[in-house]
Amino acid sequence: MVQLPPENVRSAANRLRRAQGQLAAVVRMLEEGRDCEDVVTQLAAVNRALDRAGFSIVASGLKQCLAEEGGADGVDARKMEKLFLSLS
Repeated sequence: MVQLPPENVRSAANRLRRAQGQLAAVVRMLEEGRDCEDVVTQLAAVNRALDRAGFSIVASGLKQCLAEEGGADGVDARKMEKLFLSLS
């Protein structure tokens, strides 16, 4: 199990909170009948925020795995590839 450093947890949690706020704005926009282009633009921003949070979490986990005993030899490359691909 990977325990992320507290600063990485805070950073990822902040990104996810921002995305949560953006998503709430998208829902409001839809309910208010806002212009489709505005809704899609905001939705794209939510998607980017989630991607960045996910990549940050995976990258922090990989860095921690590489720093532990065994270094790169201890990292399951297929598992890491699957994690990165799940975000794409």
